[in-house]
Amino acid sequence: MNILQVVPQLNFGGVETGTVDLARELKKRGHKPVVVSGGGKLVKELENLGIKHYCLPVHKKSLINIIRQISKVAEIIQKEDIDIVHARSRVPGWISYFAARKTKRVFITTAHGYYSNHFFSRIMAQGKFVIVASQIIGRHMINDFNVAPERICLIERGVNLERFVFKPISDRSKTEFIIANIARLTPIKGHEYFLKAIAKLIRTLPHIQVWIIGDSPNESYLQQLEILSRRLGLSHCVKFMGQRQDIPQILMKVNLLVLTTVTQEAFGRVIIEAQASGAPVIATKVGGVVEIIEDGLTGILVAPKDPQALADAIIRVLKNPKLAQMLADNAYKKIKDFYTLEKMVDKNLEVYKQAKDSQRILIIKLSALGDILLITPSLRAIREKFKQAKISCITSLAGSQILQNCPSLDELIIYDYKGADSRPAAIIKVGAKLRSKAFDEVIDFQNSNRSHLLAFLSLARLRLGYDNGKLSFLLNKKTKDDGSVLGPVEHQAKMLKPLGLEIKSDELEIWPTQADENYANGLLKSYWLEGSVPVVGIHIGASSLWPTKLWPNRLVASAIDELSKENIRIVIMGGTADEKRAEEILSLTKSRPVNLCAKTTILQLAAVIRRCNCILTYDSLAMHIAAAVNVPFVALFGPTNVQRHIPPAKKYITIRKDLTCSPCYKRKCKFNNKCMQEISPKEVVAALKNLL
Repeated sequence: MNILQVVPQLNFGGVETGTVDLARELKKRGHKPVVVSGGGKLVKELENLGIKHYCLPVHKKSLINIIRQISKVAEIIQKEDIDIVHARSRVPGWISYFAARKTKRVFITTAHGYYSNHFFSRIMAQGKFVIVASQIIGRHMINDFNVAPERICLIERGVNLERFVFKPISDRSKTEFIIANIARLTPIKGHEYFLKAIAKLIRTLPHIQVWIIGDSPNESYLQQLEILSRRLGLSHCVKFMGQRQDIPQILMKVNLLVLTTVTQEAFGRVIIEAQASGAPVIATKVGGVVEIIEDGLTGILVAPKDPQALADAIIRVLKNPKLAQMLADNAYKKIKDFYTLEKMVDKNLEVYKQAKDSQRILIIKLSALGDILLITPSLRAIREKFKQAKISCITSLAGSQILQNCPSLDELIIYDYKGADSRPAAIIKVGAKLRSKAFDEVIDFQNSNRSHLLAFLSLARLRLGYDNGKLSFLLNKKTKDDGSVLGPVEHQAKMLKPLGLEIKSDELEIWPTQADENYANGLLKSYWLEGSVPVVGIHIGASSLWPTKLWPNRLVASAIDELSKENIRIVIMGGTADEKRAEEILSLTKSRPVNLCAKTTILQLAAVIRRCNCILTYDSLAMHIAAAVNVPFVALFGPTNVQRHIPPAKKYITIRKDLTCSPCYKRKCKFNNKCMQEISPKEVVAALKNLL
């Protein structure tokens, strides 16, 4: 693989050292590492290793600079044929994100810090995977930056055991104790508390030397520490050594490393370097430090900003060589088990491979329920084409009932836009949830303004759908609808062609559970609907938005009576909204059909329909369920086009009247719904008997 790491600069520090170590190991293992940075002292080391480095000002926070660098990094990606773009800081993150999108490459990030939750930091949550060095940073990215847990990859930093060599406590100075604090000189590293602790123990341990090592981005803060050191009477033993390149050699000399960070530490690379060198460690109980150090076993933990507790811990370790050696030995064993450079590189390569090979696909299909069933052949084809992909579907609360057991899907995302998410602003929240999952592709089967907006808000690189001439500009792979009359599955197949997809089988599917089947058996048995007597189901409902699809109640009642004369049992089916209609139909019949309205869920309804010999329905969910469970049906069509909406089925009859105004696709009719009024009970009964 060809991997590009982008970091602000390559001076000495945890991030920078990790970047170089990773690049070195990647090259050893036959991969091609490339690094972009603003330059620094470690560039020479990369060049000596034969690793390509590009010097660009990717550390400067100016918006103009960020925009300028995007095209330059994109050129590098193309030139070096990069597979993975790995950003390790925020400014490089913004540049790399847009460069990766421009070149259609995989973008991942490493969250090296406990970032404050503001817009500028949000780029670190946009990687296909987000690498974290500790669990606390992982939880921070999940809770505060809305990163889906499955995108978090825990990779502890690794130490190069060839550079950091273990030296026992017994081989270190026993007359002059060297205490080191190695950290950048900023207030969050707690140097003032460290100096105050040293002042409390100097009389108890007069023969100590204190080395404070680290660069000082703020010169005035260094001066404050030097003044504090003099005021505490520590000038004779405290030495400010600045930034050093010989950290491995220093750690072999020190008797104790002390880390005094006062905020959430992401990891603490210097801790594992000290432990690999055999130096015992005392550190404050913050952030990822508690994951490295087991208090009293592999090091000592103290509360932050507590000089007395810190002083007591230092005295305890330096006055007890056996304790110091025990801490060092236990820590070294843990280093070899968990924190080696080899293990870190193994995990990084695993993430790179997964990021390159894996796909996350989002299907959008919110409504209507029958149309949701119609996409099942497409879902099957998508799964067959992308066997290893994680496929999610965002749908309505009702739609989730249909798809909850779909084997082609890994995840359902519910967007209850008719209920809890009905407020217009809710779509922004739903969009944030989609972004948290970092989808690569979106396939929009809904083809509405709402669905196009959801596709855009997901920030997926590929957004596929039909061009509806409205908000379809938010898609970047559009299929023109030329107005030709196609069947519903054929219409979907046309849109899927750009993905190289072929729908081999157009059979619909629905997946009732065994509990649903048992419920249907028990329900029909309670009405004595067993044996050799044929059962005809009549589904009397359609979408509440489409009253023009309904056959008049008096005609339904008449057909029921005609069928009953033939010793056929009738089952009326429908939802809660159809109960009143069912009561009116029953009041008009002479026979007594079974009324199952509002007594089934969607999957239970499928199980009931499966047990019917045939059903009568309109252009509605029941028609599609009948096709899915392979039950013959008679479908009555009025305002809608048969060819556009009839589902793939083996045995069915459609009845419609060829009027000049039909199909009109109108939800209100000024002609008293003539297209449905003219369908006679006699022809419906004849069609049902034909199927029986």
